Amino acid sequence: MPTTPPSALTGHDLTLTDIVSVARARPGAARPVLAPAAAEKMAASVALKEDWLARGIPLYGITTGFGDSVAHQISADRAAALQRNLVTYHLNGTGPTAAPEVARAVQLIRANCLGRGPSAIRPAVVDTLLRHLAADILPLIPERGSLGASGDLVPLCYLAYALLGEGEVLHRGRVRPAAEALAEEGIEPVVLSAKEGLALINGTAFTSAFAVLAAHDAAELATAADIATALAVEALRGNASHFHPFLHRQKPHGGQLTSAAAVRALLDGSELATDYQGILDRQERLGDRGFLTHEHRIQDPYSLRCAPHVTGVLRDTLDWVRPWLETEVNSSTDNPLFDTEEGVLHHGGNFYAGHVGQAMDSLKTAVANTADLLDRQLALVVDPKYSRGLPPNLIAPATGTDAHAGLHHGFKGMQIAASALTAEALKTAAPASLFSRSTEAHNQDKVSMGTIAARDARTVVELARDVTAIHLLAVAQAVELRGLRKASPTLQKVHGLIREHAPFTDRDRRMDGDITAVAGLVRDGSLRRAAGLPEPFAAR
Repeated sequence: MPTTPPSALTGHDLTLTDIVSVARARPGAARPVLAPAAAEKMAASVALKEDWLARGIPLYGITTGFGDSVAHQISADRAAALQRNLVTYHLNGTGPTAAPEVARAVQLIRANCLGRGPSAIRPAVVDTLLRHLAADILPLIPERGSLGASGDLVPLCYLAYALLGEGEVLHRGRVRPAAEALAEEGIEPVVLSAKEGLALINGTAFTSAFAVLAAHDAAELATAADIATALAVEALRGNASHFHPFLHRQKPHGGQLTSAAAVRALLDGSELATDYQGILDRQERLGDRGFLTHEHRIQDPYSLRCAPHVTGVLRDTLDWVRPWLETEVNSSTDNPLFDTEEGVLHHGGNFYAGHVGQAMDSLKTAVANTADLLDRQLALVVDPKYSRGLPPNLIAPATGTDAHAGLHHGFKGMQIAASALTAEALKTAAPASLFSRSTEAHNQDKVSMGTIAARDARTVVELARDVTAIHLLAVAQAVELRGLRKASPTLQKVHGLIREHAPFTDRDRRMDGDITAVAGLVRDGSLRRAAGLPEPFAAR
């Protein structure tokens, strides 16, 4: 993964790779600043706002109440107090606290969106937000409480509250009062001006943070699934010709072509995988009986034969999800917005996270289907009725004895766990965006549920990654039982990496630590690099 974070935020060119780099960088390593041009645009909208305030013009959320309270106008000298109240009354999040990587992504995305200019927030406020990021002062944000419209009001209030020097924060890995952390870093708390509380919280940064990280990890997962499939083909003495370029050129979906080519390349040089032409070359005569039982099957079950058609869907989904997310994180997602060229204030709904919600509902479906694919492959590998000579549950009997029979059960429990994780992933893939609720006296009467969809996508990716790890452990065991030297040279390298973190299983033992270790190899790209495959989420 790239380690160079973005240096200057313009509001227009932040990439998903930038966000992941900052979110997962060493604490304090990310020090982006506002680009001068962005600061100028922000200052221009602030000046227009101040002019309108001085003229007593009613401005939504600035000199009026919020939502159905819009009819109530207040004086300009009370506008700052209104902003603080807005932040305070939304501090009602529940559930687990978002991970530090999510908090860092939120800080970066919100700063970038505000840097576009029309939100009428002072550059100094966003500068302070970026100083929090550089000092690794992270808001403690509860995960639950956002409808994904009007933006992530509840989660982003915790970001705003930290800027005020209120509540608690995570500072360099330690939870402490925000005021203490700011004082130690020499950062002054923000005093909100008119519109600034609304500008900070009325956006989609929390939703987008989960979405970006989920999409990045799903891209690594797609590659890991291709590696796992190649190992499963070797483990089951499967037919490599299912991945022949001719086949996939006849149905040329881009992701399918990529996955098929990856599996084919990974199997290059394998003595374990079979090939249709090779089967024909060994063809025996039927003889007088009129039938013949072949040693090798000319067609494998769907979970092998159709693997590129499943992981290809995930790859193609990511191809359209990515530009949607990059548009979102480079947008002005609050309301209202000031057009400084025309001198006009516009009220609208850019805080609505519908594109992110739809993207995440689609992504989590594709990821859950990939988990199901690998779970079905695993079921074949551990079952002697289908594994073509492998021992039951991949636990080999002691040499020359049946001492293991009935005493050791190998990967039996691992397959159960994989099926449970897969079932949870499939359940969680239900579309959150369909569950709109009407709130705020029917002012917010159609909402995106994008935040829930993005959090669900994160969960489905985590579940699928654990399924992949279990699968990889099982097929590494199976290939070793078949004879590792017969595996393709590339897959021998992959096997070696797995064995650095998880030993061969010759008797029943605890394996949850193995799952965690191998899942980590998938998440950080180590598995992909061992296979010599390209980074799927590199900057374009």
